[in-house]
Amino acid sequence: MKIDFVSDVACPWCAVGLNALERALERLGPDVPVELHFQPFELNPQMPPEGEDTVEHLSRKYGLTPDQLAKNREGLRQRGASVGFAFGERPRVWNTFDAHRLLHWAGLQSPAAQRAVKHALLKAYHGDARNPGAPDVLEAAAVEAGLDAAQAREVITSGAYADEVRAAERHWQQLGISAVPSVIINDRHLIQGGQPPEVFEDALRRLAAQAA
Repeated sequence: MKIDFVSDVACPWCAVGLNALERALERLGPDVPVELHFQPFELNPQMPPEGEDTVEHLSRKYGLTPDQLAKNREGLRQRGASVGFAFGERPRVWNTFDAHRLLHWAGLQSPAAQRAVKHALLKAYHGDARNPGAPDVLEAAAVEAGLDAAQAREVITSGAYADEVRAAERHWQQLGISAVPSVIINDRHLIQGGQPPEVFEDALRRLAAQAA
């Protein structure tokens, strides 16, 4: 079963959704083999390198008050904890294009490496308040995933795979993906949002049964 996980490192619900999907995959076990691929989507493609204050950004973008934002953060912390993801403070929003370039390269090495880099970057930003576009953070994520530091540094500093990431972003947008996380199963079935593990498990079981 092929699963494309369209998401952005800057998206907190993508962290919730990924961990929930993985809990579902654990419950399914080896009887339902899965290929998991991470696809790029930028929530804030025009974000400058220096980033922006999170409260200011979200208040302007969504029209939410500081109290509403605090309530949303608490809800996210609870949902994250329920699937094993620990949210910390996130005082700034950053540009994530270089993170997507690194993820593209990691995917060329192996699906497992790409998955590990994705987890490392989500933790760096949502857990540790680090800039997922900073070269040192990106290199550390690659090394944590078992990838070669020198090769990762070359990808990060050279601007490699920019065209490939842009093309992939256009591809998913042209297919109608406008919100993340979006989980596409076998190029046909769409599940959107940070759903609970049960939603993913039920859908995957039904699709596996149909395929069988």
